[in-house]
Amino acid sequence: MTLLRQAEILFVEKQLPFWRELTQAQQADVIAFSSSVKFQKEEMIHRSDEQCAGFLLVKRGQIRTFLLSEDGREVTLYRLFEKDACVLSASCVLDEIAFDVMIQAVTDTEAILLPLGLFHRLMEENLSVALFAYRMATERFSDVMWSMQQILFLRADQRLAVFLWDETAKTGTSSVAYTHEQIARYMGSAREVVSRVLKYFAEEGVVALSRGKIEILDREKLKSFL
Repeated sequence: MTLLRQAEILFVEKQLPFWRELTQAQQADVIAFSSSVKFQKEEMIHRSDEQCAGFLLVKRGQIRTFLLSEDGREVTLYRLFEKDACVLSASCVLDEIAFDVMIQAVTDTEAILLPLGLFHRLMEENLSVALFAYRMATERFSDVMWSMQQILFLRADQRLAVFLWDETAKTGTSSVAYTHEQIARYMGSAREVVSRVLKYFAEEGVVALSRGKIEILDREKLKSFL
């Protein structure tokens, strides 16, 4: 962890929704006590048995939040990208929440970390920060419910079609650079299931498969699976 550079301070000032509602003293504390952190691809950022470290503001990269079952199955709840905000455990915001999650860097990631003590103090002192924290918790809960609905109620081909459609929409490209194993993690499915559906999509002319990459050939046909 390192102190914030000028460019990072400007990033914080621009991306924190409640920045303008902070007092000058609170703004000075955010700059003084926050730090720049880096995580390597697939590095664990937070484990369910660890104390919450604080609040992350993603500068670059991608992180995912997931549950891990006793038999090792992973269910991805949501992913966060550049300029997204993340609390490193639910208890950071709501002390009454009993469950916790795992958080991992999907790619090499840089972020700004506001320590737990500072974040909690800002919530207690400033209504705007508290409202932002609760709104963020509500949005993340909606993300979790959306993921659970997909897992429980959609067929494997529908879920995979939704995943491919959303990924290409985010990147503005026609390809997805993930392995079958990675996609299975993000979908909360088995690699064998993902591989089987992708093979079917390829046979139907929807996608072209290559090592670590999936090219969308027919978006209209892909849309028909949604």
